[in-house]
Amino acid sequence: MALSEADTRAKLIDPILHSRGWTEDLVHREETAQGVDIVDGKPKRRQRGRTDYLLRIRVNISTQPVAIALIEAKRSDEPPDKGLEQAKKYARLNDVPFVYSSNGHLFIEYDYFTGKTSTPSPLEGFPTPQELRQRYEQGAGFSLEAESARPLLIPYPSGEASRRYYQDAAIRAALAKIARGQKRILLFLATGTGKTFIAVHLLKKIADAGQLRRALFVCDREELRSQGLRHFQNVFGANAAEVTGTNPQKNARILIATYQTLNVSTDEEDARFLTEHYPENYFSHIIIDECHRSAWGKWSIVLRRNPEAVQIGLTATPRSFEGGTKEERCEDEEITANNLEYFGEPVYEYDMAQGIEDGYIAACEIIRREINLDLSGVTRGDIERLGARDAVTGQPVPVSEARGHYEAPSFEDIIQLPDRVKTMCQDLFDMLLQTGDPLQKTIIFCTRDNHADAVAAEMNNLYADWCSNNGEPRLEPYAFECTAEVGGSRYIADLRGSMRSHFIATTVDLITTGVDVPCVRNVVFFKYVRSPIAFHQMMGRGTRLHPPTNKLMFRVYDYTNATRLLGKGFVTRPTPTREPKEPEGEEKKKVIRVEGFDVHVNPAGTYIVTQKAGKLSMVTVEEYRELLATHLVGEVKTLDDFRSIWAEPSERKDLIDKLPDDGRGVRLLREIMQWQEYDLYDVLTQIAYGMAPKTRKERAEALRYKHADWFKSLPLQTENTLIALAQQFVKGGTDELESPYVFSAPEVKEAGGLEALKALGEPRDIISETKRRLFAV
Repeated sequence: MALSEADTRAKLIDPILHSRGWTEDLVHREETAQGVDIVDGKPKRRQRGRTDYLLRIRVNISTQPVAIALIEAKRSDEPPDKGLEQAKKYARLNDVPFVYSSNGHLFIEYDYFTGKTSTPSPLEGFPTPQELRQRYEQGAGFSLEAESARPLLIPYPSGEASRRYYQDAAIRAALAKIARGQKRILLFLATGTGKTFIAVHLLKKIADAGQLRRALFVCDREELRSQGLRHFQNVFGANAAEVTGTNPQKNARILIATYQTLNVSTDEEDARFLTEHYPENYFSHIIIDECHRSAWGKWSIVLRRNPEAVQIGLTATPRSFEGGTKEERCEDEEITANNLEYFGEPVYEYDMAQGIEDGYIAACEIIRREINLDLSGVTRGDIERLGARDAVTGQPVPVSEARGHYEAPSFEDIIQLPDRVKTMCQDLFDMLLQTGDPLQKTIIFCTRDNHADAVAAEMNNLYADWCSNNGEPRLEPYAFECTAEVGGSRYIADLRGSMRSHFIATTVDLITTGVDVPCVRNVVFFKYVRSPIAFHQMMGRGTRLHPPTNKLMFRVYDYTNATRLLGKGFVTRPTPTREPKEPEGEEKKKVIRVEGFDVHVNPAGTYIVTQKAGKLSMVTVEEYRELLATHLVGEVKTLDDFRSIWAEPSERKDLIDKLPDDGRGVRLLREIMQWQEYDLYDVLTQIAYGMAPKTRKERAEALRYKHADWFKSLPLQTENTLIALAQQFVKGGTDELESPYVFSAPEVKEAGGLEALKALGEPRDIISETKRRLFAV
């Protein structure tokens, strides 16, 4: 009889893997966030993606397990190689060299080191951890016990719940290259995927391995420096400091600086601050944020003065461009080629389409608009017919001084067209009304400062009319110019944080790169863009998710054909068949009450109320997972220690009481995650130590194959009674197994009860032994 994928895993693959030495602490399950489809213009979450078997090896009990292999399981009646191509994709994303597909009877292997695919082999011959470790070390070019590999073995300070699978993969890929003695590393990850998290934890692992002397993190603007400082100080505390024009921060180990502060932002600058305060090879590690931005201009002196440093480049720009013309791509392709020549091929890549697929960045809907005037251009005849005036003085301009023809890219640059501005703004405002309301946070990219000023004024007029016509109070400022000329950077915090003002930002390039404004729902192109790099950065302003406002998608309103620069390579998940519209009406909140907590589930997301920094706060589910992991890893360093504590009721109670909210939080989290079939043991070990969780039923079934020899040594009635005890665990978990009435359960009594267990000792000892074996790896 054919087995489903789930049964193939539980009944065929799991027992054999365990027999080959792949204990529970070496098998990790990776889950993605829920991807987003856009249905009828609204975002809809999909089920989570999942990798059930990420195989890891551990050098010793206290080190971080290192992922090296992945298994894709298929139904028992399907060919063993059916999942291999799918598994190869997952393996690239997880940065593991050994890829397997299995139907529970046979398995196929693909080895990225050799590029070879094996013939089908019986699953009983699956490689052991030691065998794969030897092959991994041979292929990778270093021993995991080598000094250079120590950073790979450093655990995450906040447990494994703090990182996403691709962040871990990127960190491992970079550290592996460093372990091979190579010092130039390039990482490409889409905007909104957490490159700063990667930078922080790369340096943290290197520092905890005792291999970091001083590090420099270089970014382009003060806003980015402030963002970076917050992230670094969360992990390094006072050891991370921002470099200013008056303070080189030579007492700190991690320095966060801008190109401008170092006097290396343009070719005209003299790098005086850099050369005066930091001698050659002052830094052991340098990370260049958005390393594509300035190509190889003056700032490259930062790298050239530190040739012995490990140098890491981070970028959100793809290494190749498919959209636009060859002329438009030329300069950006040269920048990318320079990066590749200096750093080498990216050790890890995670693009925007994959981020949308996984649900880590917002889904994107593109609305293209055409303007008749942009198609035809403006001729001298048009100017003669309509007249022209000087944009500064207002005086008439002779037709003879006008050009013969103005193409669309020159609009609002050298020729201002107020009617065009008014029409485009009206169209955009109508779009905002169609997709919600005019208070959606929006960034409009304009051609020049005076264009940004005109657009802001027109959007304000439209909003004022709408408020008047609908009896709504005006929330001001509504639209505002956010350019360098007017000190726009001081408004970014309001754009990001205020829900009562600063809704429409008109800018030229101040918000083009790096600035985190997760609540932005619309990115608008009133500006003609020729650079693929600049376009990807502008579009990236909308990619971040924003749980407080339930932002799962964003829209690009393209009035200038800027999205041509995406090319054919930009593929999101196909939009599903449109669903019938549900009756309109306000969605009601639903309340879940578990052990004293109130959780409101509504369109604004799901939160847990907890104590944070001494105050009652709302935190997202993901933040609470990280909070739990941090506390747990702080109390119990290793999985083996946790297992020992868990088996002892008093020690377990003490540990749970030390967790946030006296353990009520982890039970609430289990409810929210819909993990009611899992014992708290599996919830906590997954969050803190990255162990693949088993349901209570799966854990009871695993007891039989993990300890088959033990069962065979027992009388049949004793064996049946122990199995009946395990079924009590299935019903209620660890607490049920420790109930004083467990031996009175009908199933236990029918199987033989206490009489059948006398050979094993006292009841308390029997329960302890059963728990020990249930939670054994």
